[in-house]
Amino acid sequence: MSPIAAWSHRSGRPPFAVPPVLVVFLVLFALVGAGGTSAGAADRTGMSGDAATPDRARYDVDLRADADGGHWTGRQRVSFQNGSERPLREVYLRLWGNGEDGCGRAGAPSPVRVSDVRGGSAAGLSVDCTALRVTLPKPLVRGARASLGFDVSLTVPGRNARFGREDAHRFLGNALPVLAVHDAEGWHLDPYVAVGESFYALASDFRVRLDHPSGLKVPTTGRTRTVPSGDPGRTVTLAVADRVRDFAWAAGPFRTATDISPGGVRVTSYWAEGTPAAGVRLTREDALAAIDRFGEEFGRYPYGEIDLVMTPGFGGGMEYPGLVLLGTTEEGGAVVHELAHQWWYGVVGNDEYASPWLDESFAQYANARFYGWETRDCWAEVYWPDEDAALTSSMDYWSTHPGSYHLVYTAGPCALADLERTLGAGSMARLLKRYAQDHWYGVSTTAGFKKAAQAVTDQDLGPFWEAHRIR
Repeated sequence: MSPIAAWSHRSGRPPFAVPPVLVVFLVLFALVGAGGTSAGAADRTGMSGDAATPDRARYDVDLRADADGGHWTGRQRVSFQNGSERPLREVYLRLWGNGEDGCGRAGAPSPVRVSDVRGGSAAGLSVDCTALRVTLPKPLVRGARASLGFDVSLTVPGRNARFGREDAHRFLGNALPVLAVHDAEGWHLDPYVAVGESFYALASDFRVRLDHPSGLKVPTTGRTRTVPSGDPGRTVTLAVADRVRDFAWAAGPFRTATDISPGGVRVTSYWAEGTPAAGVRLTREDALAAIDRFGEEFGRYPYGEIDLVMTPGFGGGMEYPGLVLLGTTEEGGAVVHELAHQWWYGVVGNDEYASPWLDESFAQYANARFYGWETRDCWAEVYWPDEDAALTSSMDYWSTHPGSYHLVYTAGPCALADLERTLGAGSMARLLKRYAQDHWYGVSTTAGFKKAAQAVTDQDLGPFWEAHRIR
């Protein structure tokens, strides 16, 4: 995620300076959107010492849109395996699309509604209506599979946000219900936060059928093709996505263009009328260069194609596998940062609530290297709010200190740039590429990264971690 589109090297600002407007934006964004973050901390009860589960999930989704793409209804099925040693007796569905609105109010129900659950017994919603517990008919042993089916209704909120709308364009990020993760710490049922991300998902497969008016262009995660709906004036977009963390899409009267990078990645741009032409051009150029460069640095981009969704009013950028949402000005936008997320969050996953630095700081470090920013004096713009603040703090901390959340984007890449100088450029490059390969479609942790970094040098990195608040 990039809170504003000022991360472009064309902004004219010092690369790690945080303009006052960003601090104000983050504070307001958190206060308006993150209400209730304390209501429903992660449930760390239940099985302990287990591998992350349920895993090897496959989602089959069939939805039909209304006339403008603002309401989608249909069915969803998810099959999954128990990857842990202990029997799995229940699962949780995360309804992240309810995060901003919670359980709704009279006349305005929650945007995401699940009904008629099949394959298990659904209990009541919890964590501000973002978690639905489903008890399985019988305990699922290690390696066994089970499936759930349910009806789903998605109503796109009126706000301009990752799950929201801008004029005639609809954004459906974090809209589909997805499985929560259980690991050695228990069930991850953290609350939704608007100032960053709460999401934690294992790599899964998606097969999605979207029936919509033919006048709407529908970019999605994954590879797509369109077929006639059978109903006059309607089209079906079929999407296939394997080994991805989530599935997102947009809908609207977008203009489109497709480019192929020198490395063979298909980059399809979708932009709303009114998006500055110069910004669209710069975004397309940067995307073609970045997708190949990051493929060389971290490992070849595995999905073959990516969609760029650009509008003039979207706040910054938001990453999803194979699709990014971008607020776009004449100077472009945050496309390089968001494309770096295809590796740091997408291919190499992390618990974004527990360790937001593992994707945001790494993506911004890649962004800084892409643009050739000078990082030796970047600490001049970094101010820690208190002794408890750490680069590795969770969203428990940042959601209560929203004015300091920018440190993940500023102190984070500063620290990684210092690590590069400590290890040497060549060693740092090899570290990141090997670390990505070792965690391809897996999950990164702070402890795991520190261990990998220590393994490439004889120097004790303990003082480095402490000095940079990497705890």
